[in-house]
Amino acid sequence: RTALQSADNAEKFITTRKIDSFESLAKFTADREQKYSQLETVHLSKGQKLNRLKELSKMYALFAPIQAAYKESQSFKGLAKMRYDKEHKDSLSKYPELKERMQSLLQNGEKITPKQWKAEIQSLQSEYDSIGKEQTKTATELAYAEVISYNKKKYESFVA
Repeated sequence: RTALQSADNAEKFITTRKIDSFESLAKFTADREQKYSQLETVHLSKGQKLNRLKELSKMYALFAPIQAAYKESQSFKGLAKMRYDKEHKDSLSKYPELKERMQSLLQNGEKITPKQWKAEIQSLQSEYDSIGKEQTKTATELAYAEVISYNKKKYESFVA
């Protein structure tokens, strides 16, 4: 807040962005507001996708060991299957519910691809963070522009 009120910072802000009039400040502000709006939309979209992939990964971490026990159970026959099922009763009883929850998270016939999800999460996370930084920078520029405009109006009210 103090930095925004500093005359030196305001002057630096104006000169580095080559703002030479209040009209160009108004244009700069309008451009930055549009940019901020676009960044906000993209940031939200990436965030939602990132959250979905993280949710899929978490669910898969729960589901994978249960699924492995289920597949192993299916490989046995007769007494061996009965013995295995008895030993893994808890895991096997969770299988239908976890399978249903996993399927409900998948969209449009999407396959279970945990390695791909992990790679996508890493990629999206860096994009998400980068957009967040750009959004913060744009918000700061808008704050400077707003303070300068406010100070002009305040000055004009004293002079008038």
